[in-house]
Amino acid sequence: MSNLNTVQQDIVELTPEAQQIIFNLIDLLKTHPKSSQQSNPATPKKDWSDFIGCMEAEPDLSKNYKTYLSNELEQKYANR
Repeated sequence: MSNLNTVQQDIVELTPEAQQIIFNLIDLLKTHPKSSQQSNPATPKKDWSDFIGCMEAEPDLSKNYKTYLSNELEQKYANR
């Protein structure tokens, strides 16, 4: 992992436009509400709330998904 001096030197060597991108990213990370909630940046938590209600499925799908998958595959590939 790079130390702070190396990172600072790398930033100094960038074009002003590239430096601005770095500064904007830093500002975004500092102000983004979810960035402070993540305990390990290597494994960010997924926010799937945008997908709630975007489709319909059987109410017991989470318990009986293998049965539903088996039935669908049988219907799709029954003629083979």
